[in-house]
Amino acid sequence: MTYEDVLERAKQVLSPKCRVCRECNGIACKGEIPGVGAVGSGASFTDCRTYLKSIKLHMDAVHEHFEPDTTFQVFGKVLRAPIMVAPIGGMSFNYTDYLTETQYTQAIVNGALSAGILAFTGDGPKDDYFPSTLPVIEQAGGMAIPTIKPWEREKVLGRLREIAPYRCVAVAMDVDSAALVNLKLQGKPAFTKSAPELAEFVREAKSPFIVKGVLTVPAAQRCVVAGAKAIVLSNHGGRIMEDAMPPVSVIRTIRDHVGSRIKIFVDGGIRSGADIFKCLALGADAVLIGRPYAIAAHGGGEEGVRLLSEKLIGELKETMLMTDCKTLADINREKIFQI
Repeated sequence: MTYEDVLERAKQVLSPKCRVCRECNGIACKGEIPGVGAVGSGASFTDCRTYLKSIKLHMDAVHEHFEPDTTFQVFGKVLRAPIMVAPIGGMSFNYTDYLTETQYTQAIVNGALSAGILAFTGDGPKDDYFPSTLPVIEQAGGMAIPTIKPWEREKVLGRLREIAPYRCVAVAMDVDSAALVNLKLQGKPAFTKSAPELAEFVREAKSPFIVKGVLTVPAAQRCVVAGAKAIVLSNHGGRIMEDAMPPVSVIRTIRDHVGSRIKIFVDGGIRSGADIFKCLALGADAVLIGRPYAIAAHGGGEEGVRLLSEKLIGELKETMLMTDCKTLADINREKIFQI
């Protein structure tokens, strides 16, 4: 199986929900939510691609040849690269019935691990979404990052108690889901979370706590105060607010304000090794990628996820070689410029 085979198969099984476009940029599917698009004009998603394209690389091939080292350490684990699968739930709601929640979770968790990286798992409005991911996480020895929606307090605490025995690498909450239309349509309310509320969840969690859905300096600082170990700069794939800013555009500012007090991950329109390089150069520690992994899982299961991961790692290494970066520590703002 090749990655091209994966894409061809995905076109068959995901139609008509996802067109498996040559470039996954949100243009063809704009406004299709439920579905794979972003709300309204789709600008919160398409702007991510536009912003990333505005960042250029300083090519430098005048140096001794070397094999770039993409090794990434986080929460006591050593990964092959600073790439993680973003959390996606609701296969039948947003995609098709081709994969169940359990089958999708198996594909991303096991496929990511076979490539030496990690996957976030999802949550959603149906009561069986989150529990269906737990056997997969258990079988993987906790090598995954379960993501909890910002439900009411007792439900969140219950979720944290459910996953505690698995000693996961980390646990996340996507706070930007507080306004997710999919939850509203199915009568499952979610809520914004204050720093004191997050602090309680941090204390209850038996693993490092990650807050996903941060886009401002004050929000990032509140997460630091709450004791979170990482934040994910994210606008939820453009599925929350039509005019939310591209997450990549705030990496530099947030890094300058929080320093090394918290890990910074980012998602939103990241599609290649060069995109990953740009995010790291701006100050991110790692990236999350969503829709392309959903396509890979549908088109090739665990093998599809592994093939996409290998492709991205290879592209990142190539970019590092052509910018004279031997390790991730060599990737910095001097390697990029913005037009």
